[in-house]
Amino acid sequence: MDKEEKSGRSDELEARQRPSRRELLTGAVALGGAALAVGAPSSAAGAEPAAAVNPRLYSYVGGKTGRWSVVSARAIVGEPLPAVERIDYVHGDVAALPAGGKWVLRGVNSNERYATRPEKLRISIQVALGRPEANHGAFIPIRKSPKWWALTQDERRALFEERSKHISIGFKYLPAIARRLNHCRDLGDSEPFDFLTIFDYAKEHAAAFDDLIAELRATEEWKYVDREFDMRLVRIDA
Repeated sequence: MDKEEKSGRSDELEARQRPSRRELLTGAVALGGAALAVGAPSSAAGAEPAAAVNPRLYSYVGGKTGRWSVVSARAIVGEPLPAVERIDYVHGDVAALPAGGKWVLRGVNSNERYATRPEKLRISIQVALGRPEANHGAFIPIRKSPKWWALTQDERRALFEERSKHISIGFKYLPAIARRLNHCRDLGDSEPFDFLTIFDYAKEHAAAFDDLIAELRATEEWKYVDREFDMRLVRIDA
């Protein structure tokens, strides 16, 4: 066997042994990850060792503990989530609910789906979560209908921006309102939502946040949302 053939077979064996992207994602969910809140230590329990962390995975825990106090919660459409007093979000997986926990929702940071290069550059002024003054927030999980997912990528893009102006609407509220969007479908079909979005903003921008959400819900795109739960939050720093 010559060196070239031996090298080719070694490469093929290595490729077979290397886990796929989906295996890495689902493996992280099964194994768990470090429970580290963005910007501060997390209070959620049941986290696994740091070696198992999927760096793109976030978990949102509803229960009696957490850095965010729930001041209101309502189902916009579809089934509500069980009522909770606090929310924590952690970088990684939560292997077991903490005492008093009611639910865990999981999602990952993913690639841009619909933004063009000029749009991506335009919205680059958005800031990260965790500014000291941004002690108000919202957590809004949503699910879109099978009709949405039956559309092609270009059809969804047309609905998302050309007809609904999703990116253009959001740009008007930057950088006052920060957000992180996590995708759930990358983890498989068992997740109850498609998207998890956490927002934070200063108290004086609460009315602007209401305007942002009202504008988005009035769009054609939102006709494809079949489950949405809106939780408003205040950060507990003590």
